Amino acid sequence: MPEWQTLFSALREHDIIVSDRDMPRPVGGGDISAAWRVKTKDNAVFLKTGPASSYDMFLAEAEGLRELAKADAVRVPEVRGCVRSAAESLLALEWIDFDLPGPDTERMLGQQLAKQHRYCNDRFGWRRDNTIGSTPQRNLWNDDWIEFFTEDRLGFQLILAAKKGFTGELQQEGDRLLSNIGQFFSGYWPEASLLHGDLWGGNWASSDGKPVIFDPAVYYGDRESDIAMTKLFGGFSAEFYRAYEEAWPLAAGSDKRILIYQLYHVLNHLNLFGQSYLGRALGIIRTLL
Repeated sequence: MPEWQTLFSALREHDIIVSDRDMPRPVGGGDISAAWRVKTKDNAVFLKTGPASSYDMFLAEAEGLRELAKADAVRVPEVRGCVRSAAESLLALEWIDFDLPGPDTERMLGQQLAKQHRYCNDRFGWRRDNTIGSTPQRNLWNDDWIEFFTEDRLGFQLILAAKKGFTGELQQEGDRLLSNIGQFFSGYWPEASLLHGDLWGGNWASSDGKPVIFDPAVYYGDRESDIAMTKLFGGFSAEFYRAYEEAWPLAAGSDKRILIYQLYHVLNHLNLFGQSYLGRALGIIRTLL
């Protein structure tokens, strides 16, 4: 169990008053960090806890949520505080009650995501690195999207895969793909849009019929990257895609680029969960080649 008294004391520095008698109760929340709900003087707070080494990951998530909030588009949980002790770290967010999404919620999510993507930077990347799942995600600023995606996304994942023993065909065919990435972007220059970065079905929900997104892996990049992730594991309806396209249609050739962007996440799953994703990664690479 976490050192609640020490962590509660640190939270009080963020004006989060937690009674020592109101101990947190565990809730479902994810497979990387433990998740809890705790009452405060005014309402309730959602807590993520982990070892002290998780502090930088939590801090990056907190900064990512604040970055998404700047777009004034899809709702994100308000960050209440990020603290650590000698042994543990904690991220505190506002507690949001979720309900079942309906067609209107999905339509609103599509519209609001398009608005978020119109919040742009003049370069690709972000001011800090973060994580995609528990994998490091490098976000070095770059004026060239193809170079950024080749080096800091696909290339970086292939290096991690080689370190985990996935060599041979994956590296050979992966290198062939990297050397030919530019052909998929002929005549296409993406905006550096504010991205959620890990927008699968488990990272959005409905509250009072309105969409909420959370657990981001924020950076500025091609908006098609977010759309690609929504299509990788499902969880988004036709209403969502219809509303997004009405608000900001995707450019010609997006179907092939979406496959490239999905490869990034499949390679990440290979590095996180192992051999079962190797065939899928090779299949995407060969299709693209």
